Order: sequence, then C-alpha cells, then structure tokens
Amino acid sequence: MPRWEEGSEERMKQSAMELFEEQGFEATTAVQIAERARVTTRTFFRYFPDKEEILFADADLLNAALVQELRQTPDLEPPLRAVVRTLAGYDWENLGSRDLLRRRSRLIASNSGLLERDLIKQHQMAEGFRQALRERGVDPDVAELAASAGSQIFRTAYRKWLESTDNTDLTTITDTVTSLLTDILPAARSPRGRRRAPAAPPAK
Repeated sequence: MPRWEEGSEERMKQSAMELFEEQGFEATTAVQIAERARVTTRTFFRYFPDKEEILFADADLLNAALVQELRQTPDLEPPLRAVVRTLAGYDWENLGSRDLLRRRSRLIASNSGLLERDLIKQHQMAEGFRQALRERGVDPDVAELAASAGSQIFRTAYRKWLESTDNTDLTTITDTVTSLLTDILPAARSPRGRRRAPAAPPAK
C-alpha cells in the first residue's frame, strides 16, 4: 500500500474519527488509524503520543490563543462577562464543521478516559484565564470565580449550540445561558449576602 506524508495529520484525524465511530474507541488501534490514513505507524507517533491525543490535537494551541485574547481585551468589566465573551467570540467552526464537533463531543462523552482528559484540558484553560485576569489587576478571588464560572457557562452554551437544529449563533446562546444566572443568584440580597425579608403587608 503506498504511503505519502502530505496532509498526513488531517488524514489521520479523519481516519481516527471514522474508525472510532465504526468499531468503537477502545477497539481501535494506532496501527489501524495509520493504515487507513495510508501512513506508517512511525508517522502516526511522530504526530500523536497516543490515539487519545488525536482528539485533542489542537487543545494546547487553542488554550494559548484564547488566554492571549483575554489578556488583550480592552474592557474586563465585569470579569465574568469578559471570560464568556472571549470564549463565545472564537470561531469554533474553524476547528471543523459543527457536525464534526458534535461527533467529537459525543465520542468524548461516551468514554470515561476521554472525558477525564477533556475535563483536564478545560481546567487548564480556566487556570489560564485566572492568571490572565490576575495579571490585569483583577482581585484574586474574583479572577478565580470569573474564570471557573465563565468556563462552565460557556461549556453549557457550547453543548446547547452543538445540539441545536436551527441557525442560532453561539454568542446568542451564550448570552441566554448567562442570563440564567439571574434565576440562580437573585439581585434582591442584603449587603451581607442574605435575602431581604419580604415587606410587611400594609396595615388594615
């Protein structure tokens, strides 16, 4: 079978996804992926340390790009919204079609090992956001909460965006999810964080 190097990485990504869906992630080997992509096994391991990482090949570069974007954001007020807007504003379909991203997400969700690796990558991204906010002078506690909560808000919005059947854009969905915070954290609270007592009924 002929082998060639041009476009090897993209062919291996595509071949891996096809095999994962055809016969399951656990049953697929690096050798099989290399064979279908028409490259040597040696070439496979030159690009990827294992078959798991083929699904996270762009994660480190993506994290670095998003953190840098937050560092350069002119307005960080409020920090939570700055984090959410940074994530929602990225061109996620640059990583692949929505169908491909949906298939990848379902595959990861179906495997505990992949899900664990995905959560680690998300934690690393949130940590990068926290550090970026601190570098910009945001209070440490606020930076930590904004980075963690913002990442989770976007994770929920991203999942809804993948599952949606209409053309609603990711930014709009993210704004909708963010607005749900008003149901979780009502504005009517005392300075100490306790709910205000309801007003007394008018005297009769």
